[in-house]
Amino acid sequence: MAGTDEDAVAAENDALFVLTAVLLTPAQFPSVLGDDYPEACAALGLAPLADGYGLVLGQDGDGARWTVVIDDVSLVAVAIASWDCGMEYDLSPDERTVVAALPGWPLAVAVAAPGVPAPHDPEPDPADGPVLTPPDTSTWGPAQRRLGADEIALRWAVWRERIDDSAFAPASRPTGAEAPGGAPSAGDDTDGTQDRTHDAAHPDGRDTGPASPGHTGIRRVLAEARAYVASPPPLGRVRSAFAPGEARTLRADGPGWSMVARTDDIAFVLLDEEPGEVLPVGRGPELPGLLEALDKLAVRPS
Repeated sequence: MAGTDEDAVAAENDALFVLTAVLLTPAQFPSVLGDDYPEACAALGLAPLADGYGLVLGQDGDGARWTVVIDDVSLVAVAIASWDCGMEYDLSPDERTVVAALPGWPLAVAVAAPGVPAPHDPEPDPADGPVLTPPDTSTWGPAQRRLGADEIALRWAVWRERIDDSAFAPASRPTGAEAPGGAPSAGDDTDGTQDRTHDAAHPDGRDTGPASPGHTGIRRVLAEARAYVASPPPLGRVRSAFAPGEARTLRADGPGWSMVARTDDIAFVLLDEEPGEVLPVGRGPELPGLLEALDKLAVRPS
């Protein structure tokens, strides 16, 4: 039987115009949603399945925002890789792979589907659950801190070149080295912590001033990271990704802190209690072993 015009209109309104997609797996998830994979899943009301999910963000025929959760992780991974290479890829998930259709978007999306109304939240429906909205990153807090760590991992070379290695001298005494922008920095403490900070919002910008010697926040972060080695944290709390040469890029998060490091180099720490500041941590005598141990327990992209 031929469909009616009303059926055609309904089908068009139900169609999803795909705008982007992201992975939600133990090794790769939008860190803005949480410090680990289970926390990111909980933000969407999803169970933390071992294989993870793909999140497809788009608009329906009325322009409403929807997030379609699918269990075909490989499909989404191929689509993302194709888009990153500048290739077209028609991401059309099979209905059998759909786990949930959630109203709203959990992440900010800067583009919109052509030919439909501007992006807006769908009408609330108790059956659909609460409308998803991106975390508030307008002020410093856990979400902004994690985004800052993402930026450092993405642009490691930019951040690394601003650090004068002479400030990480092994003498455990202030070296008098100048931080970029002319502000003097204190030297290493015995744990390899360098007491210089930078503005997280401006990777090519100014220093925000020296931290106090033996920075207590960094000591706490290193102690909690060491505890992960003895007692593994929730899945995704420590992740390992590709880096040039034989190194790996490590990302670790915890209550109120994020750390980005290269296994053959230094680390950077961001703290909730120090808005907008990035604290470099020199290798010192302990950091290399800690990073090696964290890399062994970290989850990696498949």
